Amino acid sequence: MQNQTKNMLMIGFMMFSTFFGAGNLIFPPYLGMLSGSQWYVGFFGFLIGDVTLAILAIIATCKFEDANRGVLTRGGYHFAAIISSIMILCVGPFVCIPRTASTVYEISIQPNFPQVPTLLFSVLFFIVVFILAVRPSKVVDYVGKILTPALLFVLACMIIKGFISPIGDFAATPKIETVFAEGLMQGYQTLDAMGGTVVAILVMATIVEKGYGEKNARVKIATQSGIVAGFALLIVYGGLCFLGGTVSQQYDASIAQTTLLVSITKSLFGQVGQIVLAIIVILACLTTAIGLTSSTAQYFSSMTNNKLKYSWIVAAVCIFSTVVSKFGVTTIVNFSVPILNLLYPTVVTMIVLSTFTDYIKNDNIFKCAAYMAVIMGFLDMLKVSFMSYLPFAKFGFAWVVPVIIAGVIGLLIPNKKYSI
Repeated sequence: MQNQTKNMLMIGFMMFSTFFGAGNLIFPPYLGMLSGSQWYVGFFGFLIGDVTLAILAIIATCKFEDANRGVLTRGGYHFAAIISSIMILCVGPFVCIPRTASTVYEISIQPNFPQVPTLLFSVLFFIVVFILAVRPSKVVDYVGKILTPALLFVLACMIIKGFISPIGDFAATPKIETVFAEGLMQGYQTLDAMGGTVVAILVMATIVEKGYGEKNARVKIATQSGIVAGFALLIVYGGLCFLGGTVSQQYDASIAQTTLLVSITKSLFGQVGQIVLAIIVILACLTTAIGLTSSTAQYFSSMTNNKLKYSWIVAAVCIFSTVVSKFGVTTIVNFSVPILNLLYPTVVTMIVLSTFTDYIKNDNIFKCAAYMAVIMGFLDMLKVSFMSYLPFAKFGFAWVVPVIIAGVIGLLIPNKKYSI
């Protein structure tokens, strides 16, 4: 019982810190600033669009034997292999991993040590990532026992200070019309649902290694760990959203998210605030980079039946990410948006369906819904004009109704003989 509690907490903290990258650090304060006195309404929407989907992605993955295909499994073998490989590359070395180094440099290093070259910092950053990620069995220990408590401590100091001595009063009127919808959309746009399917590879490997090999045991410990991670994210995101609300009378929607975050930390801690923020960003990005590097390496090592060694892939990911990180956050994000827009509807669809995989017997529901999600994602990527006329388009969910219709059509197709 004691070991199970220990494992639950360690895995839960590892999940929390991998999800809580510096990118997510900037969303809640900005949402709170826009929402003013209704910050908690916007935060609730954010919680559903971000944390709930991310945790469900991990729990749903643990219901399948192959974590590499995970929630994509019932979409078909080739479909799962293609989509998951593209997704891993995007969430891994093409976008998210190099973005962590670029974010640390732009927020933590450049303002304090402008003389440090970008490339030199990236090399040093990924040397640390390599050292901590090269032993997969130790990743959860490094992240869960050391880095996450340090990150939580610094964040707690910031949030508690903001509660005890609020920076200002809440604006009575929100700066946005639909506070809940805005929160839901911002949570959705963090893309943590896609990240969850990647982090699930590392989580499931750790769960199995800890002795939870049977399906029900995997799902149980994943659910318990997910509750731990979800609670930690709820406290941190809620606190940051509250802090944003306390400056809602001082700023308008034109302020940049990073500028707002820097302003809040300086208001709370003075000039020391810049150092506090630097520490938070370094820890948040480092834990995310370690988790995603390990997950990427485990995926491709498993896909090649270990012909490509885990350590080789970790090294390759770190080297490639070092090069890409030199382009900076803005360039990396601009490159990633079209690809992520293509994939995200499919990933969210399969997470939701896979959560109920034990009750949905017809594979054609998964296949029809998934294929429609791919089509809608492709049309969205091309910015096809008619998409704007579909229900929920203004919230970024134009794909939802067509996917539901496709799933219903799949239900009407017999599962065996006429399986598509």
